[in-house]
Amino acid sequence: MFKLVGVVGSGQMGNGITQVAASVGFKVIMMDVSSAAVQKALSTIGSSCDRLIKKEKMTAEAKKALLGNITTATDVSALKDCDIVIEAATENIDLKLKIFKSLDDAVKKDAILVSNTSSISITKIAAATSRPEKV
Repeated sequence: MFKLVGVVGSGQMGNGITQVAASVGFKVIMMDVSSAAVQKALSTIGSSCDRLIKKEKMTAEAKKALLGNITTATDVSALKDCDIVIEAATENIDLKLKIFKSLDDAVKKDAILVSNTSSISITKIAAATSRPEKV
């Protein structure tokens, strides 16, 4: 069972993944390149929760718990203890390869690295790592 989830990228997909993981009780570290980006994502998540509260699909207490499950970071080293890291960055092969190389160096060796890519070869992304379980 995963105890700590990392999400790289705090845009639309990244903050959505973060919100879903935090809503089911996972502790999540949401990382992006700037504190402004992660703060904007936290605001987006809060607004999403507010809409759910208005529709009576979430309580204020659940929102508080969800937000309490999220921490933010701007450095990949913050993800070192994550059990799984989900990359949700822009669909740019060079960027994704750079991210996976840095994740490979930063996170524990038994952590699972995942990509949210829709068009880039997973085999090519995996080749940027030294992980034995390459696709």
